[in-house]
Amino acid sequence: MTICIFDLDGTLLNTIADLGCACNYALQKNGFPTHNAEDYPHLVGNGVNKLIERALPEGHKDEATILRLRQDFVNYYDAHNRDKTLPYEGIKEVITKLKQQGFLLAVASNKYQAATETIVHHYFGADTFDVVFGERPGCPRKPDPQIVIDIISKVSHHQIDKVIYIGDSDVDMLTAHNASAMLSPLPIVSIACTWGFCNEQTLIDNNPDYVVHRPIELIGLMIDD
Repeated sequence: MTICIFDLDGTLLNTIADLGCACNYALQKNGFPTHNAEDYPHLVGNGVNKLIERALPEGHKDEATILRLRQDFVNYYDAHNRDKTLPYEGIKEVITKLKQQGFLLAVASNKYQAATETIVHHYFGADTFDVVFGERPGCPRKPDPQIVIDIISKVSHHQIDKVIYIGDSDVDMLTAHNASAMLSPLPIVSIACTWGFCNEQTLIDNNPDYVVHRPIELIGLMIDD
């Protein structure tokens, strides 16, 4: 059986506006300068702590400051994470089709677990994905492959003979490659999607197996692969 593992932010959902608003709220509340919306695609990808670290001015990136702003970020984001977030055009149809075709479906995100579950269930329903994993205590963030290993372990009652990993960033491509090295000989196919937060050349430089430009391309690629 094949399992399709999707990144969340920039792959399934365009979350950048709500992430930026939450980060700006935390920055402003603590007396730091905020960022323009167009800056945030370059700041996200490695979890909330890294986002805040990148957003803070030089000289203020210490752990205590990051953790203080993280709490403000989380408080705001929990209340506003669906204000402007939307699924990418065609992605819900892709997910529905893959489900109908018998694929197992999972989400692997660096967003903290509570928010990952909340927005996945809101936009796709509570029963669509077989596994939804975000940032969790004791699990290193992507590109460490542990989240992929944990997902496969969660569905171990199925015979998994192939993993397809879909993401929009260099972090995702590295995650797929790292998982491939750890889980060999289990085949792991990496698909880079260009509609997210990372530029296409960066994705290509990280050697994905395939590059797609629209969600609808995933159906033919996965089902015909």
